[in-house]
Amino acid sequence: MTVIKLPSGKFRAVLKVGRVYAASRSFATKRDALAWLARERAALAGGVDPRAGRATVRALLPVWLEERQHAVSRKTYVSDRALLRLVPHSLAALSVNAVTDREVTRALVGLTKDGLAEASVRRFRASLSSFFAWAVRERLILTNPVLRTLVPRSGGPRVEMYPFSEDELEQVHQLAAARDQQLADVMLVAGWTGLRWSELRAVRVRDFVEVPMPALVVQRAAPEGVQVKTTKSGRSRRVPVADRVLPLVRAMAAGRQADAPLFVTATGHVLHATAVKRTLDWSVVARGRRIHDLRHTAACLWLARGVDPSTVQAWMGHASIATTNLYLHHLGTPADRAGLDRLNAPGYTGGTRTEVGHQ
Repeated sequence: MTVIKLPSGKFRAVLKVGRVYAASRSFATKRDALAWLARERAALAGGVDPRAGRATVRALLPVWLEERQHAVSRKTYVSDRALLRLVPHSLAALSVNAVTDREVTRALVGLTKDGLAEASVRRFRASLSSFFAWAVRERLILTNPVLRTLVPRSGGPRVEMYPFSEDELEQVHQLAAARDQQLADVMLVAGWTGLRWSELRAVRVRDFVEVPMPALVVQRAAPEGVQVKTTKSGRSRRVPVADRVLPLVRAMAAGRQADAPLFVTATGHVLHATAVKRTLDWSVVARGRRIHDLRHTAACLWLARGVDPSTVQAWMGHASIATTNLYLHHLGTPADRAGLDRLNAPGYTGGTRTEVGHQ
């Protein structure tokens, strides 16, 4: 191992394996050069050859993706393939053994500044971490540089919930029914059960039970273009079917095979969001709401009718009560409503003293 001082004042560390050149790198100080040599020597002792890590990130990504394609779900693979266009050119041009947590952090910050949603940046980081974990397993590098990084917080506003009121939901149902009665009924059921679109597509006829009470057993999800999988929380749950939509669900289940999808089109085909929105003219009928706002609508309906938040949490499948509490903030808490009632009470002044004449 050799450290050479360059005319520029920097120090070049040269690593050799026997008499064979293995790797080299320049540093601002001799201490950094010696530290790098020590790490590379430890890597060699652990079986990682620095020469193998000279391949660039850009060259290795397709190799990793070829193996990855047969090891993960299609949805995960699609996210992984996004690295080909999202990895910055400066990072892609680096040798895989030259990437540090600093380069990864710069990439994450750059994507955030470019306006990529925080959830998308997290998926990017997860895919990039899987790539470098593969490089570690292939003994190209010693450690995964992504593990020491964090996703920057997005400064942009979060997508706000925009639930329907009960009256608005009924109006939307009537307008949608004029276009397609079956799909209008499906959307009404979604607004009273709070199922995610992927869960709605995955419910089978046998998942509708009436003993001990009418309910839908939600235990799988079927995102469009992806194989059926478990729910987002990984757990099954029971969602009660209110009287308003119970006759509709019974009619959808009547006379059909137990394993058939419960919620389908009038011709019996599987639901697809694009086709449903086109058929119902959803952008006009729903007045700017998304289909996912039907899920928000259900939570707000339940809470407004006095269902306990912990029960709503279970019905919605929320991992944390904090998520359920977002709906309380949207609706206003019981304390907010009680306070407003006091403000609107006749003769209430808000003072603490008893008025003269009322002693």
